[in-house]
Amino acid sequence: MDGERIVTVFGSSRPREGSEDYAEAQALGVALARAGFAVCSGGYGGVMEAVSRGAKEAGGKTYGVTAEFFKPRANAWIDVEVRVETWQERLFELVRMGDGFVACKGGTGTLVELAVVWEMLNKSVLTGKPCAVLGEFWTPILERVREVELGHPAPWGEANGRLVHTVASAHEAASFLAERLRR
Repeated sequence: MDGERIVTVFGSSRPREGSEDYAEAQALGVALARAGFAVCSGGYGGVMEAVSRGAKEAGGKTYGVTAEFFKPRANAWIDVEVRVETWQERLFELVRMGDGFVACKGGTGTLVELAVVWEMLNKSVLTGKPCAVLGEFWTPILERVREVELGHPAPWGEANGRLVHTVASAHEAASFLAERLRR
């Protein structure tokens, strides 16, 4: 991990090969690897498998953070499995490992991951670690939260600029992260 830039990708475990969401995550893995990033995910199926697969197929390195809590081991596209005990440890290890983040479409687990990163950026616990959401899926939630955040003066967070950026494509996500991490 020394010297390499790692992007942690969050997303649903539900998409299967052949679905649009799986293909989008696989394309994200390819784009991130081609931009020189290693990819970190939760290590299981769905988006996590697809992004890891895409990265591996493009010659990249992959990390999977798995937990005893969930029982299964990492998917076949993971180079390095980081095994922890609980889902809470898994969440914070995924955050700790990332130099940047992308949230794909997902359920409550992905929502928690995105919310934790956003709050850590908001309170300046994380700095210099860009975060993007892929597609418009998260836009309604982001905009509703921003109504509250921007409606009250505060010295931190969204008042000083958007902390979570929406990107339309895998290529745009990789370009956004590469630009932000060059600074």
